[in-house]
Amino acid sequence: MKPRFLAILAAAILLCSCSRGPSIVVGSKNFTESLILGEIAAQQIERKLHVSVERKLDLGGTLLTHEAILKGDIDVYPEYTGTGSSVVLKESIPEDPLRAYMVVKDAYLRRFRLVWLPPLGFNDTFAMVVRTPEAQQLSTPTLSAAASRKWRLGVGYEFITRPDGLRKLDQVYGFQWAGTPRSMDLGLLFQALAQKRVDMVSANSTDAQLSEPKFTALQDDKHAFPPYSACYVVRKALLDQQPSVRFALTMLSNHINAEMMRSMNRRVDVEHQPIVKVARDFLATQE
Repeated sequence: MKPRFLAILAAAILLCSCSRGPSIVVGSKNFTESLILGEIAAQQIERKLHVSVERKLDLGGTLLTHEAILKGDIDVYPEYTGTGSSVVLKESIPEDPLRAYMVVKDAYLRRFRLVWLPPLGFNDTFAMVVRTPEAQQLSTPTLSAAASRKWRLGVGYEFITRPDGLRKLDQVYGFQWAGTPRSMDLGLLFQALAQKRVDMVSANSTDAQLSEPKFTALQDDKHAFPPYSACYVVRKALLDQQPSVRFALTMLSNHINAEMMRSMNRRVDVEHQPIVKVARDFLATQE
């Protein structure tokens, strides 16, 4: 088909399939990046489809949010391939990001009637972070080198319970921790590290604080953690009823890289800007 025809067809889909019925409900998990991505999805649907969108952001962890979309309490939320495979499917996935996406996409559609839209463009993997002076004392800034000494570890609750978290880290690298790892709110991890209450934390590779020179993320040189490509997960029933939702959200695919996501996280976590404004500013660059 010719490009002009495709453009006309896309416009027709947007105009014809926009329902004036019940609101589309966008959800998110309970951490900054998920909240931002949830708000971006909500605003994108509103501005492209001109329909009512209800927000149910900050729902909780992975399993609570997954349960919400299965029950139909939400229609859309941002998720990560590695999280979907390990926490929800309880399966391992390939190290290649594209193959990992296809495996998770097929399994979710088959088992849950949920659709994974194409990746947004960044991989938000676990990042084991230490203070930079301690990293400089290692032979190399890697987890293999770090495993030769004991660290006081600070983690979020999910990292302890997830099969792709602490268990996988210990299995691959054989860490011997100094005391029991301390579980705390994700927002307190870098503060505890800076105040030397812990020596290493399990963060995320797009966290705002990793732009600060005082922190160093150690390289996962043995690939303990799988790919975590960020995607929107949508109920198939919604896409069957309103196919324009797929079109509107897919417009964002491959449009957010790790640096952009880290910058948005920083604006919220460090500069304390409203999430609504950060999402709106990002979408303004997509015109």
